Amino acid sequence: MGKHVDLALTLLIVLVGMFIPFFGALVLAFGLDFTNTKDIMKIASTFGYFLLIFGIELVAVFLYFSITGKMASKKMDKYKPK
Repeated sequence: MGKHVDLALTLLIVLVGMFIPFFGALVLAFGLDFTNTKDIMKIASTFGYFLLIFGIELVAVFLYFSITGKMASKKMDKYKPK
């Protein structure tokens, strides 16, 4: 169980670390004012879309490694002495 908690904490740190430069880039590139409510909503919705796409990518990578790990485990079981 500890492995999953560590992974979740690491992903949370990565997400927070990704938001800060993302926020800064949006403010600088598009001249958004972070004191304006409409601009904050634009930033939040853009980051939400980014997280959605990033989440889909993470699920695809997780499935790939899970499937290939199971396939490799089955192949290794064939070569173990009985």
